[in-house]
Amino acid sequence: MTKTRSWMLALALVLGASAVASAEDKAREQARAQVEFGIAVAQKGLWQEAVFRWERATEIDPTYAAAYNNLGIAFEQLGKFDRAGKAYEKALELEPQNLSIQQNYDLFKEINDRAKRNSGTSGS
Repeated sequence: MTKTRSWMLALALVLGASAVASAEDKAREQARAQVEFGIAVAQKGLWQEAVFRWERATEIDPTYAAAYNNLGIAFEQLGKFDRAGKAYEKALELEPQNLSIQQNYDLFKEINDRAKRNSGTSGS
């Protein structure tokens, strides 16, 4: 009886983990669809719509670094530099080894810092 119960518990744990993985996969798939739609509208210059889609992607999957990276780019385009910096930092927190995100953030910092020095503004 105890042996059967242990086996059933192990199976329940495996099935539970599988359900979690499946839910995570589904969330990532939904977030990816939002990111792709955001890219499509950004290519048309519709940055507000792109921000909406990428913020939605981060709500669906808060671990999706690409969505935060794209938000950084969009906020730069909209002149919202404080928000851009925070988005890049979150993306790097999630994927510190991602060279594309690091390059985007480094370029952002260089340009933003230069603009601040030249104009004396905070860049927000």
